[in-house]
Amino acid sequence: MPKKLWVLLLVVTGLVVGCRPREQARTGQATPVRAMTYNIEDVRTADLRRSDHPRLRRAAARIQHLAPDVLLVNEMTYDQPGAPGYRAGDPDGHNAQRFAHHYLSPPQADSLEGISYQPVMLPVNTGLHSGLDLNNDGRVVSTVPEVPSAPDDGSVPPQSDAGRAYGNDAWGFGVFPGQYGMALFVRDDWTVLRDSIRTFRRLPWHEKPNASVPLDTTSFEPWYSPDAWADVRLSSKSHWDVPVQLPNGKVLHLLASHPTPPGFDGAARRNNHRNHDEVQFWSDYLNQASYVEDDSGRAGGLHDDARFLVMGDLNADPDDASVFRDAIRRLVAHERVHGGTVPKATPARQADHPDLDPDDTARWAARIDYVLPSSNLSVRDAGVWRPRPAAVPDVPVSDHFPVWVDVRVGP
Repeated sequence: MPKKLWVLLLVVTGLVVGCRPREQARTGQATPVRAMTYNIEDVRTADLRRSDHPRLRRAAARIQHLAPDVLLVNEMTYDQPGAPGYRAGDPDGHNAQRFAHHYLSPPQADSLEGISYQPVMLPVNTGLHSGLDLNNDGRVVSTVPEVPSAPDDGSVPPQSDAGRAYGNDAWGFGVFPGQYGMALFVRDDWTVLRDSIRTFRRLPWHEKPNASVPLDTTSFEPWYSPDAWADVRLSSKSHWDVPVQLPNGKVLHLLASHPTPPGFDGAARRNNHRNHDEVQFWSDYLNQASYVEDDSGRAGGLHDDARFLVMGDLNADPDDASVFRDAIRRLVAHERVHGGTVPKATPARQADHPDLDPDDTARWAARIDYVLPSSNLSVRDAGVWRPRPAAVPDVPVSDHFPVWVDVRVGP
């Protein structure tokens, strides 16, 4: 896209007006934090090797406009062997660095400033074959199918029947290893306590007391065989606790996840059950439930005085009667969570999207993307960013909108 047209696009979408400057904090003072979650929708390695991907340029412009201090991107491929676009000898999980280098660091318009982040990208379960018949179709599909190339216009590639058959037997649905991964971006003058990161990717689902076990609606027997139930994992992607030390010395825990969508699963509603328990995990983690054990073998949840943000596309709307809502309602209402502040679109953007509720974060009219601060943080502002419909190009950036919350941590 020519530069003049690109700047015009940013003007039309309102990105060049009122861009947020980064706030600074010093030792002994409260640290202002803008936290943002954004599902950019199925970003792949081939997209990130480019520096001119039209959809990613627009996504980066929105990020630079909102200028979050911490950012979680959902649906960015964790690049690894077996994934399209991966090259032998490349480091695994380098896509977050590519996004930071190609798109977030360079200004996406004359009126915007590039942002330097330290990325955190860790393995996920999506697209990793289980060796089991998890969808009970009588066959085990463990060979990655041919994956269609990403279109030049930046649109999301279509799925195939072969891809869906493979994905339905993976630990988490994905048509290739690492699809729909997660990436955290933390401003580069803060300290990510990498040695203290906890992940719960391998936690067995059956370890959760009172697990929401899917049932075969014909026999009313458990959907998963005993062998499969012994191995199937709770997390469809992963659950991360990433602690970050702020300039005032306080530690903020970023609790990141992306539970499976509660659909695409047949009469047993196994994804609905799994989504419920993936969301419920965070309440259990805050309650220091006895079953909680991370991938390194360390047991226990998050200590009582910890400051935290629950972030991600949780695929659960407290008002959607078609999904199991208890888990998300309990999380939002948890005594350790500041759930009273609900991010909403501005009145002007709400008027532009009359088919949506003010708190809807997805184009299909649902609140599913969250930044939930702990109750010991001071919440200053929050919002759902939406573009003007007239300015949306033929290939939209995503079927989700960015969600952000401003808090102060400390002193």
